[in-house]
Amino acid sequence: MAKKRKKTRGRHGLQVVTLCISTTLVLILLGMVVFSVLTARNLSAYVKENLTVTVLLDDDVSVNEAHGLCRELYHRPYVRHIDYISKEAAQKEQTEAMGSDPSEFLGFNPFAATLELRLKSDYANRESLQWISKEIEKRPGVTSVSYQEDLMDKVNNNLQRLSFILLALAVLLTCVSFSLINNSVRLSVYSRRFLIHTMKLVGASWGFIRRPFLRRAVGVGLVAALLACGALGAGICFLFDYEPNLAAFITWREMTVVGVSVFVFGIVITALCAYFSVNRFLRMTAGELYKI
Repeated sequence: MAKKRKKTRGRHGLQVVTLCISTTLVLILLGMVVFSVLTARNLSAYVKENLTVTVLLDDDVSVNEAHGLCRELYHRPYVRHIDYISKEAAQKEQTEAMGSDPSEFLGFNPFAATLELRLKSDYANRESLQWISKEIEKRPGVTSVSYQEDLMDKVNNNLQRLSFILLALAVLLTCVSFSLINNSVRLSVYSRRFLIHTMKLVGASWGFIRRPFLRRAVGVGLVAALLACGALGAGICFLFDYEPNLAAFITWREMTVVGVSVFVFGIVITALCAYFSVNRFLRMTAGELYKI
């Protein structure tokens, strides 16, 4: 009898280990999707905020007036950063690029002073740039405002398409993950279906019967989440070693959100699956239990 009990306990322990491993693998996939979505959002903001809007200034605008215009624009809600390029700096830059100085045969500096604006990501779109350009052009000393409209539209369209793809992948993988974890939990509960029926026969309430299964499911979810977070953390460290520039897109906030998401998914999904699986067997009669 003791040998049979020991064998049954060992089988249940193996089921728990198997459930924990399968749940860990699923949570790693979910964490990777959440991580990809957050990283793509940061990458989108980074790309948008590095698109440049060029403001050409009149030749008679002095350096002090240009700096005053910079200070005024800095107070606008759409500006993230401004670079002032004087006529002399523009001449030097173009001379280095072309290999010759145009002022030597023209007799004057043909380049205008400019302001290079980098906008906040929320304003880096066609509609916002139209009214921003009109607003800046009304300021004294401004000749024109230019930006790469086609490039801006292409970047926004590609980023929007990428966001939809990642969102669809996240929804699909969430459904698949729930199905996989549900099957694993159901198999674990299935092996104890007669124990559930016996407890029901002796008068135990459904809540009392469910409690140990829910407790074990939550424990498995916690352990699986810890293992998944460890694996994801190791993967992120490897990415940092391979490409240090990724630190611009991956911050502690993103990693915290990924970790919290993995724990929430791990606990909620395993608990819900255990709850529904136990309820399924609680509703069955003895004859139905023998037929499945």
